[in-house]
Amino acid sequence: MNTILLSLLSFLPILVVAIFLVGLRWPASRAMPLAYITAVGLGLGIWKLSFNQVAAASVKGIIVAATLLYIIFGAILLLNTLQQSGALRVIRKSFTDISPDRRVQVIIIAWLFGSFIEGSSGFGTPAAVAVPLMVGLGFPAMAAVVAGMIIQSTPVSFGALGTPILVGVNTGLSGDDSVYQYIQQAGIAGATAESVGRPLLTMIATKVAILHAAVGTLIPLFVVALMTRFFGVRRSFVDGLRIWKFALFAAFSMTIPYVIVAHLLGPEFPSLIGALIGLAVVVPAAKAGWLIPTKDDTWEFPDKQQWEPEWTGVVDIKDSPEGNKSMSMFSAWIPYFLIAVLLIITRIPELGVKSLIQSVSLSWSNIFNSSVGTGAIQPLYLPGTIFIVVSLATLFLHRMSIASYGRAVKGSCHTMLKASLPLLFTVPMVQVFLNSHDGLAGFAKMPNALAEGVAAMAGSAWPIFAPFIGGFGAFVAGSNTVSNMTFSLFQFGVGQRIGVDPTWIVALQAVGGAAGNIICVHNVVAASAVVGLLGKEGLIIRKTLPAFLYYALLSGCIGYAIVWSATLGWLNIGSAVATAIVLSLVTFACKQLRQDRPA
Repeated sequence: MNTILLSLLSFLPILVVAIFLVGLRWPASRAMPLAYITAVGLGLGIWKLSFNQVAAASVKGIIVAATLLYIIFGAILLLNTLQQSGALRVIRKSFTDISPDRRVQVIIIAWLFGSFIEGSSGFGTPAAVAVPLMVGLGFPAMAAVVAGMIIQSTPVSFGALGTPILVGVNTGLSGDDSVYQYIQQAGIAGATAESVGRPLLTMIATKVAILHAAVGTLIPLFVVALMTRFFGVRRSFVDGLRIWKFALFAAFSMTIPYVIVAHLLGPEFPSLIGALIGLAVVVPAAKAGWLIPTKDDTWEFPDKQQWEPEWTGVVDIKDSPEGNKSMSMFSAWIPYFLIAVLLIITRIPELGVKSLIQSVSLSWSNIFNSSVGTGAIQPLYLPGTIFIVVSLATLFLHRMSIASYGRAVKGSCHTMLKASLPLLFTVPMVQVFLNSHDGLAGFAKMPNALAEGVAAMAGSAWPIFAPFIGGFGAFVAGSNTVSNMTFSLFQFGVGQRIGVDPTWIVALQAVGGAAGNIICVHNVVAASAVVGLLGKEGLIIRKTLPAFLYYALLSGCIGYAIVWSATLGWLNIGSAVATAIVLSLVTFACKQLRQDRPA
């Protein structure tokens, strides 16, 4: 079959999602079954997959969905526990003491605290922690989810202590002769025929960090500008843009150490250490009122009675009448401190805890005698276990009654069950899509077929498209790691075919894969479920899509300028378009601010 036609057919399940979920605003519980049916129809009818292969992929999807629901349950349980104990009231006051301005709060919670949680745990955990925290502080549920999704970009490539690079890129590139020959010719140490080695991964990580820093520096400003535009009294970008000095300061406080750490220490710690340094710098600055507007310009959401119905979820965060009224700030923050500590000690191999909890592992290989297997599922390693452990610890630390804790458990189960239907179709669709190999038709699996069609059309302009393929992989799979596993070798090969440094193309893949989390359907479903916002996933993606397009296009243009600079010079299409994007954004911001000045 023609490469372009096969690519278009591969795109059909994604087109169904775009039309019904994003375009027509259907809830995921209605749109995703259609996408699943489309993927199954293509698999059986065009790819000629066996029924067992499709059934096995569907079962794997259900199992993966169950692990996501477990994480969702743990996150909601922790939120409800803190609500019942009275800790949320104290935490809300602690953020108000830093700054009552919601723009400052969203930068500290979503960008810095969220990046720290991403660096330590990954796998969507920031949305499960930061999003409900913002709702507990009085943010509309949709505003919290949109902010939590947009920051799922810059820190993601180094999430879970570098898993997308150390596992995703490493697995994708290892064992291929062309990669091994390139490493030998380039004189890069540490490679074997089975593994690309640490030096190459560190080199790629440094390039990834440089690209992320160049593009991600504007993400905090994107977050506040979109928040004030969609959820403010005036529905104005300018209310967010007025805090541009603080937003850029918070961005650089994280991205500068982030790049340095990537270069010096490798892929494990850029997001973790960068975010910690950012918090250490930005929080005192915010308390001192440095670079933030005056008290007369403190921004707040409209009164709750004026909120649009789509902004709110079914989870109503209220202070419990039984909560401890005299709880100290230290006691209130202990659960989040425990989460951070447990995430770190269970993710650093040298401490020995990681191998211990990963020894409890479940797997199902060759499901229904197919090539599909679940891989290792490690229940004690999942973030949901940590959330549940910390919730149980909070029961004793905050001296809660059994009755109040029972209400937290009951409410969490109710919310989790509502999230089950969309996820039980979303994830199986993804698994059918990803496991569409070994069919009688002999075609490449659907994601690879789509990528090959795009590559055939792009030619030497491929670096501009490379991040979009990475983003597409993450959009479908819900994981930067899986996207890198799937496409790293393909991206490396395209880089060699067009005659540029293939490691830069792999870096663009990793950056795009990180940005794809901004619009990933099942991440949006999971984040929405935590705050009871199910059924509004399409609206959320419509609001986060501009941030993804900015991230993928600008990083692609910068990548093009870099890889072709040796032959075309630095003044090329990539640098010209990148400059135009930045100048357009700056011009728009200046125009908005100028128009808002009093006459």
